[in-house]
Amino acid sequence: MECTPEQEAHKRRERAQLVALFRYQLISPALDPGLSRKARGKVVRAIAARSHVGPFGGQHTYSRDTLDRWIRRYRAGGFEALTPSLRQPGSRIDTAVLELAVALKRENPARTAAQVARILRASSGYSPSESTLLRLFHRHELIGPATGQAPVFGRYEADAPNQRWVGDALHGPKIGGRKTYLFAFLDDHSRLVVGYRFGFTAPPANRGRGRSTPRPSANPMTPPSAE
Repeated sequence: MECTPEQEAHKRRERAQLVALFRYQLISPALDPGLSRKARGKVVRAIAARSHVGPFGGQHTYSRDTLDRWIRRYRAGGFEALTPSLRQPGSRIDTAVLELAVALKRENPARTAAQVARILRASSGYSPSESTLLRLFHRHELIGPATGQAPVFGRYEADAPNQRWVGDALHGPKIGGRKTYLFAFLDDHSRLVVGYRFGFTAPPANRGRGRSTPRPSANPMTPPSAE
């Protein structure tokens, strides 16, 4: 069931209030007016050194610059100044949504970005794009090699020369009205060109092992003659 715009706005306001309350609780030890500047700095450093359960779950750390910024906001505008902007989706994604996405992924590492996006839309009326969520999960090392999952894509290279050769065919110039093809093979490790020849016959799309190769030119460094 989709939320109405009014319901979505209400949920965004609720999330913003939870974030503001969390920020206030985090910086409250440093708001004591009796603290000297040196003592306050020590308190803020201690807060920054620990991890904290975010407003939507998950462990998070916050830099001293972030904590100092929240303290300045509170002093200038009170509790409401700690409330994140209620921008409509499309300008900037608020921290609360990202924190919830990370918490959902940590709760169940098997969840895909699409599944997390569906949960976010159901719970808060909005979700970042799947590509944004994937980048977020990579930054938090929730997917990929750091989690023990085998990477889906990656550059392969043989460990030593002559372990594997790779080859391909390219279209060459026409000679005597006939199309020519260049066949080349490279050593996968050293990238050395181990062989190349021109021929008149294109390789079949599904050429199997043991099939005859196209008739090469007499000189592998030049195109075949038109004769």
